[in-house]
Amino acid sequence: AFLKNKESHYFDEETFFEIIQYYQEREKYNAALKACDLAISQFPFSTELIAEKVDVLVKLNDMAAAIELIDQALNFSPNDSDLLIQKGTLHALESDYQQAIYCFETALDAVEEKDEVLYNIGLAYQGMSDFEQAIEAYKKALEFNVNNENVLYELAYCLDVSGQLENSIKYYEQFIDHDPYSEFAWYNLGIVYNKLEKYVEAVDAYEYAVAIDDGFSSAFFNLGNAFMNLEQYSRALDAYQRTFEIEGASAEIFCHIGAVYEKMEQFDLAIKYYQKAGKIDQMYHEAWYGVGVSLSLQQRWYEAVHFFAKAYRLDRQNIIYIKALAEAEYKSGNVVSAMDLHRELSELDVKDVENWLDWSFIYFEQGDFDVALSVIDSGLDEMPDNSSLMYRKVVYLVSSGKYKSAFNVLEMALILDFDGHEELFEFFDNLNTQKALFRVIEQYRKNNA
Repeated sequence: AFLKNKESHYFDEETFFEIIQYYQEREKYNAALKACDLAISQFPFSTELIAEKVDVLVKLNDMAAAIELIDQALNFSPNDSDLLIQKGTLHALESDYQQAIYCFETALDAVEEKDEVLYNIGLAYQGMSDFEQAIEAYKKALEFNVNNENVLYELAYCLDVSGQLENSIKYYEQFIDHDPYSEFAWYNLGIVYNKLEKYVEAVDAYEYAVAIDDGFSSAFFNLGNAFMNLEQYSRALDAYQRTFEIEGASAEIFCHIGAVYEKMEQFDLAIKYYQKAGKIDQMYHEAWYGVGVSLSLQQRWYEAVHFFAKAYRLDRQNIIYIKALAEAEYKSGNVVSAMDLHRELSELDVKDVENWLDWSFIYFEQGDFDVALSVIDSGLDEMPDNSSLMYRKVVYLVSSGKYKSAFNVLEMALILDFDGHEELFEFFDNLNTQKALFRVIEQYRKNNA
């Protein structure tokens, strides 16, 4: 009421903070801004209140005013590290990374938690795609705090994208030699091994991390993923169950447990856990896709359609979902729906060879050889040197009785990929046809011996 009536009230600084926080928590940012202005009129040199007003201005999406306010405050308090860090953060949000780095570096000497400031410097360099400088910043941060999980994670990412992952193993091992009981160092060594597809070594590293800290849920979760990659499903299940015990229910963990049961071919349990995931989060499309996969692996295509369609509606650009739905529709006898989905796929990714093959095959199986050829030719327009499409064109030409054209295309396919011819014989039971193809292939072999 005092804000509305513009009454003159004197509060101490702490009370103003409480009022501002009250409005912020209720997302009443205009009221919070008025409270800030009143507070600053009474305490004009309080950098803490200025920082609060900056925060409110950011939430009101007025970045220019927020930065201008910090600059005014820095005029009378040029070395205030909190203001410098806040200004750096705002510049980073505006993608003005050079200014952000300048602010963070200016604040660095004055702050206690240097690893956090160096982490922000690393993120700014990352924003500029300067991964070498980002790596240097993260390495410096770890000198101050080897257990900073965010720094270790971002460092692994930068080493990966700059092709230095293999070399980084020694770097993490140095940390472990220095502090063998750093669960984060072991955990991140596991991430590096996982990215390098060295899953046995990843398991060892994650197991050290959870031995040091048996409540380290992320390490248990990643341990489960590593066991999945090693096809050690019962051990993966144990690791995921431990994650669930620590963190409680989530769509993600139920979905992963469902995936284990799916791999173990315990489809009823797989479906049960995928559906549990879907109940927690109706928008978690991976869960509905998982149900569809478990049903399709049992040839329950009609039921699978429903769940693949559900996943697809939530993520319409997902090529895996569209392919799965197209197959289920086709296997359920919904040929027109399957064709429409393949057409959609061809628009999303013209270089998807498998889609051109599957789409044309539907027409071929319907006995519509001319349309099958037309679809394959559309694929070849996009990828004229693709041998798989050429060999399939040979199949369709032979089936339509266009032998001369078939043998011309066959010769081109043999030049591109001789061994690929073996897939032709899957399509022809007729011995005479097989012999005719074989003669052309043998002639080519002799001529090019």
